[in-house]
Amino acid sequence: MKTIKIWNSDASERQLNEITRDLEGGATMILPTDTLYAIACDALNPKAIEKICRLKGINPEKTNLSIICSDISMAAEYARIDNKAFKMLRDNTPGPFTFLFKSNSTLPKAFKGRKVVGIRIPDNKLCRDIAQHLRHPILSTSIEFDDDDYARDPGLIAEAYHEKVDFILEGEDGDTIPSTIIDCTGNEPEIIRQGKGVI
Repeated sequence: MKTIKIWNSDASERQLNEITRDLEGGATMILPTDTLYAIACDALNPKAIEKICRLKGINPEKTNLSIICSDISMAAEYARIDNKAFKMLRDNTPGPFTFLFKSNSTLPKAFKGRKVVGIRIPDNKLCRDIAQHLRHPILSTSIEFDDDDYARDPGLIAEAYHEKVDFILEGEDGDTIPSTIIDCTGNEPEIIRQGKGVI
């Protein structure tokens, strides 16, 4: 597994070119976010998404998949965001939230038939820069961990996933608190998991 060290969540242009080239080629990675470290791939690459779903034991037909977007404008290409939801995103992103929205038909094959998509615009420059460089979202799902020290330590995470993903972006220490999940598919937003984000 390749390691790319990122300082202060600020990747160089050369690093961003390398990361996006690998993702476009179907690679899977681990990267820091504003909450837990996450396993991620190009959200428009069905084979890469299948790899991650197998790794996590996720049935994409039964589990809401989440995508990291660079900004609200990118999110609006893949989710149905009305004026009320736009204001909520504007007031709370970038931030440690996952917003569940009704999906648009522009989502990739792995999302077909799914009516809901999770939208993340993390308070982590690296995540947003990668999506911006790709010009479309990355799919992400949190790493699994039993021990808080392990979840915080990118070196230990790299050891655990050494033969499971193609590369890791080693940055700041991780967090142990997941994002707050807010369901925006009904008449009123509803918090369905209280995590790091506070509305």
